[in-house]
Amino acid sequence: MTDTLVQKSQVLKGGEFLVKSSRPEDTYVPEEINEDQRMIYNMVRDFLNQEILPNYNRIEKQEPGFTPSLLQKMGELGLLSAHMPEAYGGMGLDTNTNTFISDALGPAGSFTVSFAAHIGIGMLPIFYFGTEDQKQKYLPRLGSGELKAAYCLTEPGSGSDALAAKTRADLSPDGAHYVLNGQKMWISNAGFADIFIVFAQVDGDKFTGFIVERDTPGLTLGAEEDKLGIKGSSTRQVFFENANVPAENVLGEIGKGHLIAFNALNIGRFKLCALSLGGAKMCNTRSIQYAKERIQFKQPIANFGAIQFKLAEQAIKTFASESALYRVSDLLEDMKNHFLSEGDDYAQAQLKAAEEYALECAILKVIGSETLDYVVDENVQIHGGMGYSEEGTAARAFRDARINRIYEGTNEINRLLMVDMLFRRALKGAIDIVTPAWEVQKELASMPSMEKAEGAYGEEERALRDFKKIVLMTAGAAAKMQMDGKLNLKEEQEIVMNVADMIIETFVAESLLLRVQKLAGMSSKPESQEVYDAILRTVFHDATGRISKYATDALSSFAEGDLLRTFLMGLKRFTKYPPVNVRDTRRLVAARLIEAGEYCL
Repeated sequence: MTDTLVQKSQVLKGGEFLVKSSRPEDTYVPEEINEDQRMIYNMVRDFLNQEILPNYNRIEKQEPGFTPSLLQKMGELGLLSAHMPEAYGGMGLDTNTNTFISDALGPAGSFTVSFAAHIGIGMLPIFYFGTEDQKQKYLPRLGSGELKAAYCLTEPGSGSDALAAKTRADLSPDGAHYVLNGQKMWISNAGFADIFIVFAQVDGDKFTGFIVERDTPGLTLGAEEDKLGIKGSSTRQVFFENANVPAENVLGEIGKGHLIAFNALNIGRFKLCALSLGGAKMCNTRSIQYAKERIQFKQPIANFGAIQFKLAEQAIKTFASESALYRVSDLLEDMKNHFLSEGDDYAQAQLKAAEEYALECAILKVIGSETLDYVVDENVQIHGGMGYSEEGTAARAFRDARINRIYEGTNEINRLLMVDMLFRRALKGAIDIVTPAWEVQKELASMPSMEKAEGAYGEEERALRDFKKIVLMTAGAAAKMQMDGKLNLKEEQEIVMNVADMIIETFVAESLLLRVQKLAGMSSKPESQEVYDAILRTVFHDATGRISKYATDALSSFAEGDLLRTFLMGLKRFTKYPPVNVRDTRRLVAARLIEAGEYCL
């Protein structure tokens, strides 16, 4: 065990947050940024403000060579290899620092697609699964920006069902190369990529990864896609017609391509959240600034309650989601260090850590993309007619954000995966949810507890325990129905989605509570803590209502009669969080934002 792990009371395993508690002192918050991290964060923001935002029209129009030149400059600053160890030309920075990098770059719009595709699904498959020769050959040049990467998974007939790919790879008679034939679509960076991570069926039925170089004969590209948003990113089809790929460019094992595809997506989902929330902060700032400038009825529209609600809710959703992001960031770092101490090399340690928190990464992907969607939508609304005009930035941000709910696995797929991963981990014995679920069942048959909430955050702590009980009650009842042959959850996606939404609400609420509790011990400014507390109470008030609805919808879908009545009585018992004057809490948050003139939380 590393020193970091020893200092903490425990580091929860993936999904274990539902059955165990965490302590504020064991939880990382972004306010703990150190001097080195602050320097790197500021360097990225300087690059954003000097190189990207002033040139956004050049990016949007895909001026030939411009986006690749930006990637090259980022490579020269070490920002493309910050997550790589020194052995491959990287900086070997910790997970939290890499999270700050993505957070800082979030406002870069469609350029974030080019960046994320390159450093994530472009580089990580080689880092995780490549041979040492492959790593030495490609990673230093990808990290420097000399080479650019793309990831070829989706096909016209295989999207969410990635393993249904039809692209074939057949070994040549002399065994020297594989012959690829097929078609890939929606390939980010395809227009300028030098290296393609390609998935094909060896002999038609063994899903396998390959490293394919751009100048491979038989590799051709379609025209640039005319997309709804992220117009500044290159997106093309990639065709393979008798393309000969050297046998030594097989990535990983034959028939094990699914391990590459799915594991690369875990970190991709995590980074998507960081980039989305970085963009959300900038959009909130633009909303605040416009609301202060726009005069109607002889006063700034920022004075009106309807607008203050929007400004506050943008910031509240962003702050709460950010709490979950940095909590998982530190969990990933701790688990990586644990595996390093157990003797794994850097790549395997990072890969295993991402596998451990695959459920949490799926949660982050959903909350990051949906928070940004809310923020950009209200940004358009606050700007009114100007928000609908392409003269400003609101319309473009609205268009650019929409893709985030689709790629890296649709949000629907990620919700289904959350519940599936939870049940699988329970069946394997990785976490025990049966015992806590049984305790909830026994509690339903007992007299309600008269225990009073104690401490500054006692009501939130009790509500959080109850949120977890609701999830366990609902998921446990559905699982038992399935075991009894009365329910098939594979055919009941609505129920699974309800459970997933409760899991998401619970994880975000707990992450926010832990952050606010920790800040209460760090902050020397009572007025700041007052705002954090207002955010916390607003989130718990709203989460209580939403979780109650999700649970009611799910339970009513498979239970009836006395059983349903018992569940609904239990649900009423577990949703006792006291009412909050959310008008006043949101006004308090809005006042702080308007005074600062920017997202300042």
